[in-house]
Amino acid sequence: METKAYKKNKMTPALPMPIGITDYRLASSEYYYVDKTLMIRDFLDERPMVSLFTRPRRFGKTLNMDMIRTFFEKTDEDTSVYFKDKKIWQCGKKYRDYQGRYPVIFITFKDVKRDTWEETYDQITKILRQEFERHRKLLVSSCCSRYEKEYFRSVLEGKANATDMMMSLQRLSQMLDEHYGIAPVIIIDEYDTPIQQGYMKGFYDKVILFMRNLFSGGLKDNRHLSYGFLTGILRVAKESIFSGLNNLKVNSVLDDRYSEYFGFTSNEVKEITAYYGAEEKYEEICAWYDGYQFGETEIFNPWSVINSILAVHGKQ
Repeated sequence: METKAYKKNKMTPALPMPIGITDYRLASSEYYYVDKTLMIRDFLDERPMVSLFTRPRRFGKTLNMDMIRTFFEKTDEDTSVYFKDKKIWQCGKKYRDYQGRYPVIFITFKDVKRDTWEETYDQITKILRQEFERHRKLLVSSCCSRYEKEYFRSVLEGKANATDMMMSLQRLSQMLDEHYGIAPVIIIDEYDTPIQQGYMKGFYDKVILFMRNLFSGGLKDNRHLSYGFLTGILRVAKESIFSGLNNLKVNSVLDDRYSEYFGFTSNEVKEITAYYGAEEKYEEICAWYDGYQFGETEIFNPWSVINSILAVHGKQ
């Protein structure tokens, strides 16, 4: 059942718009959700080792990465319930078999916007420690060595040095692979936010060195990796942050591949306006918010569309 099946009537109140919601489970179950799950199908058809998606801010990158995380991640909860009424579930068993299959490392750097390298490093290491904490069960795993557990504790307790932290993605992925018997999926959202901040605030050399080594350990020649996903605004190429990462597939705004999965297409906007009884606003929304083209696809700014619908719907 797609979200549009919930179209409001006199007895059923309209679902709220998911403004600022980046949690896929919440967005897809309690809000009006524009179904982007076929992005998973397209990925599985191609299956590059590491994928980089570059898009402008507020085009749904974090929500899409959380969707991918929820689909792939092996958890104690049956997360298939969040996909059974979505398009990906209708694509067949060969796609459904990937659901809930992998351990996942999920990191987002979207809020790392500090003025100094010391503050930035402190925030990055806290984010990494939080992900280690999420996988705390590895401390009692019979598949991980005492040496690995000592390293794990040093990260959790904030005692790991900078060199150890640079290797944190590689070390965590190895332990997850050993524990679950399958290599994890690594997702890094808004990878370039700390790098842009470093460029603007004068600590670019320090942040680029740390991030290059962090990504290299997790994504380059890492036999404990099933797939990797990164999102960002830009591809940082000048300093070769992805140097030697020959398994990287870049998907930019110039590519037709995945073009309809970030932002809203014209058909999606028509469905949204119809759902909220604002069909007459479609042409106005087109005039203001469809100024993007990703590959060959005309795309609307989702943040602006949602806010314009909220302005209209709030007056009804």
